[in-house]
Amino acid sequence: MLTLYDYLPSQNAWKVRVLLGLLGIAYETRQVSIFEGESHTEDFLKLNPAGAVPVLGLENGEAIAESDAILVYLAEGTPFLPADRFSRAKVMQWLFFEQYHVEPVIGSLRFWTLTGRLERNQAMVAGKREAGARALGALERSLQDTPFLVGGSLTVADIAVYAYSHRAEDCGFALADYPAVSAWIDRVSDAIGTGYPAHPYSVDPHSGG
Repeated sequence: MLTLYDYLPSQNAWKVRVLLGLLGIAYETRQVSIFEGESHTEDFLKLNPAGAVPVLGLENGEAIAESDAILVYLAEGTPFLPADRFSRAKVMQWLFFEQYHVEPVIGSLRFWTLTGRLERNQAMVAGKREAGARALGALERSLQDTPFLVGGSLTVADIAVYAYSHRAEDCGFALADYPAVSAWIDRVSDAIGTGYPAHPYSVDPHSGG
């Protein structure tokens, strides 16, 4: 059975939980205590040298790190990852966009805001907010005439980008200013369904949130 090395408040780990659920794949969960240093133990660093969750442990003992790489691995041969060369490249485009323009920007601001770290990172906040607004603006332009990021149905591109984008109001962005993004968020939410909550950092007593 697959093993997901997880941390509940992580939206990166959330992506993987969602796809595993949508695909009906059984898996075991091992919670990793981030703030107690468990992701930097010798054993965990063998799974992911970068010391971050999520990590997917395979049945043969190998492991895959980086959330979007895990999504691609799991989605192979399913409707969530198109076989067409161009459409697959467009999915990859959005996965790269998410990891460069969304997760390190909106994700960081959200983490700082929800765990009381905004003040200590104040020197970077203005730049992050500008970058976050640019990312949401890019999404707004891209979603004007398409229901999902790549074609007419949900793919891993939507799951990945949605993970932190739909939580942007947690760190001060007004999604009402982006009507196409807001409509897309509703569509993705409907396609994913219930059962995949975004967990607050307060579930971890060591987070500081």
